[in-house]
Amino acid sequence: MSTTVESAGSACRAGGGRPDAASRARALAPLLEAAAPRIEAGRRLPDDVLAAVHGAGLFRTLLPRAYGGEELDPASHVLMLEAVAAADASTAWCIGQATGCSMAAAYVEPTVARAIWGNDPRAALAWGMGGAVARVVEGGYRVSGRWQFASGHGHAAWMGGHCRVQEPDGAIRCGPDGQPVERTMLFPHDAAAWTVGWDVIGLRGTGSDTYAAEDLFVPAAHSVQRDTDAERRIDAPLYRFSTTHLYAAGFAGVSLGVARGLLDAFVALARDKTPRATAATLRDSQVIQREVAEASAKLRSARAFLLETLRECWDHAQGGGRLTLDHRAAIRLAATSAIHRAREVGDWAYAEAGATAIFESQPFERRFRDLHAASQQVQGRAAHLETVGRHLLGLNPGLRFL
Repeated sequence: MSTTVESAGSACRAGGGRPDAASRARALAPLLEAAAPRIEAGRRLPDDVLAAVHGAGLFRTLLPRAYGGEELDPASHVLMLEAVAAADASTAWCIGQATGCSMAAAYVEPTVARAIWGNDPRAALAWGMGGAVARVVEGGYRVSGRWQFASGHGHAAWMGGHCRVQEPDGAIRCGPDGQPVERTMLFPHDAAAWTVGWDVIGLRGTGSDTYAAEDLFVPAAHSVQRDTDAERRIDAPLYRFSTTHLYAAGFAGVSLGVARGLLDAFVALARDKTPRATAATLRDSQVIQREVAEASAKLRSARAFLLETLRECWDHAQGGGRLTLDHRAAIRLAATSAIHRAREVGDWAYAEAGATAIFESQPFERRFRDLHAASQQVQGRAAHLETVGRHLLGLNPGLRFL
């Protein structure tokens, strides 16, 4: 029996009988798995993969309906990314990045949102992390800075750059908490200077290169302070979640999917592989029998915790409420825990596959590298557990990652 876990709920949603996002993702799995070596070698998603992903509408799952999006609930979004990641992690990561970026459409002026997303069904926005300054000038900003980890920029027509805001007198704009305000500047991909060199151990197909701008003019309307009530223009339940919530949960879904792929590959291997110096197959070992059950329980428990948490928060948001600190801490805990449990299960499957796992022709080696690259990203930091622990103990957790 396959260890693959199907999504809870029906395969179709109301609205023309279109399959739900996870079902659409699973339909792409054979194409994505076959294309994975090309995706990794090319450091980007090739045209046939992009066409299939756009055709399935997966880049638009978190985009407002007003601009042709789906406004998918977070738990369903995680199920979609998990299904993609089981076939190819880089594709799932690019979708997770682009969908998170698309939530900015709920905050910018409608004319800008339509210009970026509304006129092209293949539109995508990408951005990365870095340090930059946007100097206030007449009509907008002059932007200078450098950003890294621009996952999926190869198929994005627009880029975002997160910036501190410098007032005309040279002072850095701060919020009520005394911390510098961050605004995201939106500009065409070709307006940036690019440094290509994504030489990493895993998630190679994301092409997460570095970009920079020098004294680039960005109109005021093409800037946004994300996840703030004051600038939210579409007050749907999805946008009561922050971009950080969807990145944390989404990339946890990617890790769960990669680990599921590793575990399924191990189960398939165990049916036939007879380790050296033994007469029995792997699956005949009582140790393996117990450990594969424990690994499956660990993965499914982490998945269930994440989905349960997101569904509880979604119910609250649908009722019109803002997410409380308790909700936000729960999302962070469930997402971080899922990333860590997924890595543990993936490590076990890789180790028990023995020498078979080291060959590129086998379904282990790339997934192992992708899983470890994913867990190194900011959403997988073990320090998040300390933040949540402080909250649970009644201490001030600090709000940056909640």
